[in-house]
Amino acid sequence: MNSPLPQRCLAEFISSFCLILIGCGAMVVDFQTGALTHVGVATVWGLIVMVMIYAVGPISGAHMNPAVTIAFTAARRLPLRDCLAYIPAQCAGALAAALALRAVLGLDESLLGSTQIGNGLTAGAGFAVEAAMTAILMFVVMGVSTGAKEETITAGIAVGSTIAMEAFVAGPLTKASMNPARSIGPAIASGYTDNLWIYIAAPILGALIGCVLHCLIKHTKAEAVVDPKT
Repeated sequence: MNSPLPQRCLAEFISSFCLILIGCGAMVVDFQTGALTHVGVATVWGLIVMVMIYAVGPISGAHMNPAVTIAFTAARRLPLRDCLAYIPAQCAGALAAALALRAVLGLDESLLGSTQIGNGLTAGAGFAVEAAMTAILMFVVMGVSTGAKEETITAGIAVGSTIAMEAFVAGPLTKASMNPARSIGPAIASGYTDNLWIYIAAPILGALIGCVLHCLIKHTKAEAVVDPKT
């Protein structure tokens, strides 16, 4: 990574803030007005991910997701030091955005249900959905990233499209979080922390599975570790 670590952490904070402000903001607006529909909300999630990858991918890699950061570290694409710095920045950005949404739009079902498993699913089924969706996401991320950076021309389109498609499918089931920070921020802002452990553990497990699967098809155990001095 060419940029200093503090600059990269700031990029992760800003991109995570924008991710939650726009993504969860779309959910709140749709709940209050019905203007966007489920398809619209899923599309917004995909678009904001794509835009942030193009905006900060060359700086921090545009992880915006502790599960992705942990998987990159497990694959030896990112030093542990950077991982430990990225995760608090991502969670802080998500929390700041959730608090901003609560201050402006109020505390409604969209924030209160941020970790609510829907459609009658059990906790175990919800865990499986989040883990599976994150595994697919990480599999794609590994394929289009360079080192620990999502910065190629195709990365934004591929990852954003994956997020949108998974939101189409899993949105009504688990809110299609696939991101511990995305769940932690709204959960703390709303005070609704039921099932939060699922939204932390399942994405991390899923990201590690996706990482392993990608390494298997490439016939390689791991990538070379990034020089921690850079």
